[in-house]
Amino acid sequence: MLVSVQHERLLANGVELHLAVAGDGPLVVFCHGFPGLWYSWRHQLPALAAAGYRAVALDMRGYGRSSRPLASAAYGFDRTAHDVLAVLDHFGEQRAVLVGHDFGANLAWHMAVRHAGRLRGVVALCVPYDMALAGSSDVPPSRLYAGIAQQHFFHMHYYQQVGIAEASCLGREREFLMRLFWALSAQGNLLGWVRFPSEGTAYIDVLEEPPSPPPWPWLSAEDFDYYLQQYLCAGPGRAFIGGCNAYRVMDRNWALCRDIAHAPVTLPSLFIGGEEDPVIKLE
Repeated sequence: MLVSVQHERLLANGVELHLAVAGDGPLVVFCHGFPGLWYSWRHQLPALAAAGYRAVALDMRGYGRSSRPLASAAYGFDRTAHDVLAVLDHFGEQRAVLVGHDFGANLAWHMAVRHAGRLRGVVALCVPYDMALAGSSDVPPSRLYAGIAQQHFFHMHYYQQVGIAEASCLGREREFLMRLFWALSAQGNLLGWVRFPSEGTAYIDVLEEPPSPPPWPWLSAEDFDYYLQQYLCAGPGRAFIGGCNAYRVMDRNWALCRDIAHAPVTLPSLFIGGEEDPVIKLE
């Protein structure tokens, strides 16, 4: 059965969200991370639709064809969680299954505790639950990142300063995106940053150049070009604003989660981590 994907716009919480929608039935919402888009779930949408679900993948705020606020505070859990709740309300659903990857997984775990009454279950890829306990430490995350950065380059510290990461990628967006996709693959070397000092180092420069551009076994040249096109569509300086601000809002999320830092997830939940996922190795 051929399943079509429809595209909708949703105005909510002061931003415009782009939704990709397939099927009809119980609602499943997909939230991507960085570097991701709704397109990261392009294979899952028709599969779930064919299985009798309504599958919805967002371009999260800051990405693709959704609004891209400049202020980092606009990317806190208090904003992004309500974007997801607005999707549920838009489709007239009290509850949904929430699926998240990377930063989307952090959000999914957060919502599984903070908004458990609106979810049927939660699926997280790449980021386990203990990484989402933003308020569980007595020290703000940025201070922990700064301590690591005294030893070597650390991307989570690098992104705390507004403007530096954006400037380093101007005119090099294609190169940065290609290097980042490769570094996050099983063949890449994301953790190679330990060989670089923090001072004077840009993230794009610690990411190894791939041996060849796409196509790769897991990413076609056409798919890569779509990702690049969607990142670039907001204009100079805003290509990666969603990813940059997701790092900068860590302290805000830490403060927001102080009251639920040690709360258990009581919903049906599934965690999926790849053996060669460098983010899993980072844990």
